[in-house]
Amino acid sequence: MIQSYKKQYTTQETYDTIIIGSGMGGLSTGVLLAKAGYRILMLERHYKAGGFTHTFKRRGYEFDVGIHYIGSVGRSKDMLKKVMDYISDGKLQWADMGHVYDKIMIGEQTFDFVKGVDNWINQMVQYFPKEEQAIRKYVDLIFKAVDSSKSYYLEKALPSIPSKIIGPFLRRPYLKYARKTTQEVLSTVTNNPLLIKVLTGQYGDYGLAPQRSSFAMHAALVRHFFEGGYYPVGGASQILKHTAPIICKQGDILVNAEVKQVLIEKNKAIGVQMKDGKVFKAKHIVSNAGIMTTYNKLLPKEIFQKHQLNRIIKKVNPSLAHLCLYVGLKGDVEENKLQKANYWIYPDKGSHDDCVNAYLADVNEEFPVVYISFPSSKDPDWKNRYPNKSAIDIITLVPYEIFAPWEDKSWKKRGQDYEELKEYFAQRLLEVLYQKEPQLRGKVDFYELSSPITTRHFINYEKGEIYGLDHDPNRFQQKFLKPRTPIKNLYLTGQDISTAGIGGAAISGLLTASVVSGQNMLKTVFRKKPNT
Repeated sequence: MIQSYKKQYTTQETYDTIIIGSGMGGLSTGVLLAKAGYRILMLERHYKAGGFTHTFKRRGYEFDVGIHYIGSVGRSKDMLKKVMDYISDGKLQWADMGHVYDKIMIGEQTFDFVKGVDNWINQMVQYFPKEEQAIRKYVDLIFKAVDSSKSYYLEKALPSIPSKIIGPFLRRPYLKYARKTTQEVLSTVTNNPLLIKVLTGQYGDYGLAPQRSSFAMHAALVRHFFEGGYYPVGGASQILKHTAPIICKQGDILVNAEVKQVLIEKNKAIGVQMKDGKVFKAKHIVSNAGIMTTYNKLLPKEIFQKHQLNRIIKKVNPSLAHLCLYVGLKGDVEENKLQKANYWIYPDKGSHDDCVNAYLADVNEEFPVVYISFPSSKDPDWKNRYPNKSAIDIITLVPYEIFAPWEDKSWKKRGQDYEELKEYFAQRLLEVLYQKEPQLRGKVDFYELSSPITTRHFINYEKGEIYGLDHDPNRFQQKFLKPRTPIKNLYLTGQDISTAGIGGAAISGLLTASVVSGQNMLKTVFRKKPNT
């Protein structure tokens, strides 16, 4: 069972594997190893397990913090679907968002992203009839880039010597796409700026506008949703509900359990020391805390210096921070006329990059992107849990530095100036909502804004980033972003070693569990039925 570290120590002090962090990467790794017979201890510093998969409640409303929708779980043959089935014993159910999963709104124009590759192409051609050849070429490049990624990620799981010998050959096809920016690739397809703006209308899902993002990341995201968007039936918390018991059969999950340091002896990880001094030992230590936090905060100074980890992590950058406004509404989905499709709202003029740059220079400028999600519409079980209520999440980018003056203040005790700044952004985001859904004015019963330092407090990302590392071309060329670290028996998992989001983090579990166990977990997942 999940228990509070502050209330009760676990009964064990030695485990096969300790996993730091209970987000999707940690859960995926933990279940795969638990099913392989490993005794697991999962340690979560937050008072709730689940990382970005957890939900919270305020004034009778429920909100998800990270799972707004997911792709590639609608067909039994999809890898992510198989992984999710395997780690949940087939109990996770997914609600189809329907024909339209994303609406790209640029000024007064709306462009629907629809389910099914052929449907998607035909829809885009209707919007841009003169660009059919460009649209088809674009989709072809998406598939080629994604297909080339298989050997790239396989290389991440190889031992050191095979990696040095054949690694370059395995990585090369993917790097052909990963080394180029999204803008560079799309500029070879079309010179229509509006088409480019529409095609990159989901860039908020990985956090970088086209001139900075790697085309490989863009391609992975677009391909991920070509077969539609899905949402967990019963809400995002169902992921933890159906994975935690499997881990707990083979060990323990502790919350309020902050790790102070990974213990190292003779360059070998042997355990962890908790914030209060207690020590847990294990044969393997897996960090799901992100590479920046792991290296900067959890390793002894002498180990950090010995392996020149500061030089290594300077090669990558944290992704941009975000604001999330959680909105509770009186009335059910039908009464409030809420859709299932997400809204991606952009300024009428300027490229995505121009809009981001103008906003980062002056946050009083128009938001470069506003994402609106309607979880109560997506979840068919919502009305059973929260009758006559609805919920909305509204997200935008923000420079961390705007909120940095309060980073050392306690949660909920950051003062009037901080609350006023949050209220300023909250009212602006509400106005964006009302512009698109005017019938909701006067229906808002509750709202709360989450700032980057809230993310920093709970997730322990230094700059309040939501996607870990920037997904720029440089990131994909770094060979150290893999499960193995320079310290023996210390491993990484999560989106930093794969790609952004819940799907990327889940797949990272395959890589890390394979490396830790020496087994091909991909074969295990594809070969066995979910509950075996």
